[in-house]
Amino acid sequence: MAVYKRGYRRYTGDRTGYLERLLVLPRFAWRRLLDQKLVTSLLMLSLFWPLLCILFIYLANHSELWAGFAGGFKRILSVNGKFFAVFMNVQSVFALILSAVVGPGLVAPDLANNALPLYFSRPLNLRDYIAARMLVLAGMLSLVTIVPGLLLMAIQGGMAGWGWLWDNGRLFWGVVIGFAIWIVILSLVAMTCSAYVKWRVVAGGLVLAFFFVAGGAAEMVNAVFRVDWASMFNPGFAIEAVWMEFLGVELPPEKPGAYECALSLGAMCTGLLWILTRKLRPVEVVK
Repeated sequence: MAVYKRGYRRYTGDRTGYLERLLVLPRFAWRRLLDQKLVTSLLMLSLFWPLLCILFIYLANHSELWAGFAGGFKRILSVNGKFFAVFMNVQSVFALILSAVVGPGLVAPDLANNALPLYFSRPLNLRDYIAARMLVLAGMLSLVTIVPGLLLMAIQGGMAGWGWLWDNGRLFWGVVIGFAIWIVILSLVAMTCSAYVKWRVVAGGLVLAFFFVAGGAAEMVNAVFRVDWASMFNPGFAIEAVWMEFLGVELPPEKPGAYECALSLGAMCTGLLWILTRKLRPVEVVK
C-alpha cells in the first residue's frame, strides 16, 4: 500500500512513564558533560576543600592530638554551624563556576537550531522541558554541594557518635535545604542567560556578571543612601543570610534578616522563571 493512502492513526502502543520520559534529556546531557575535560577538572578541583574539612573533623574528634594547646584551640576545632557555614560558602563558589560552564550549553543550542518544536511535539511540555534542563544542572551541582555536605555529616556522625546527628539535625537540614535553594537559583540564572545569549562564552560570563553586578549594585545603594536594606538584593548575601538562619549562626544586627532575604530570593526566582518561559516558545511570530 502506498504511503499517501495510509490514513492517520494515533499511536496506541505502550507509553513510558512520566519520570522515564523526563529523564531522557538529563541522561544524555550528563553523559555529554562528563566527557568534557573542563567539567571533570572542575569537579575534581572542588573536592580539595571537602578533603580539608574531613581532616578538620578528624582533628576535632581526636583531642589527644592537640591536648597540649591552649583552651581556646578547643573552641576553634569545633564542628558546629560556623564550620558548615564556611564549608557552604567555599563550595558555593565552585557551584557558581560550574554553572557558568555547564549552563550555557543547555538551552542555547536548542534555540539556535530551532529544536523546541521537536521537543514539544512529543509528550513533553514547557514545564517538563524546564524541569529536565534544571535536573541536568541540579545533578552536576549536587556533586559539589549536597553530596560533599552529606559526606561530612556522615563522617562527623561516625566519629562523634550517631547521637550527634540527632542533636544537630538543624545542621543537616541547613546543609541540604540551603544548598538546594542555591542550586535552584544558579539553575534559573544559567538557563535564562543561555536562553537569551546564544554564544556559550558570553552566556557563561553573563552568569558570573549577574551575581557580581547585582552584589555591586546593592552595595552601591547602601553606600549612596547610607542604608543596609539593599543588601537583601545581593544574591550572595541573601543566600548566606538564609544559610545562617538554618545553621543557627547569628548575623550582624544591622543587616537584613533571613526572612527578608528569603523573600528577595523568592522574587528573584519568580522573575527569572517568568523571563525564561517568555523566551522558550515552540513557535515565534516575526512581524
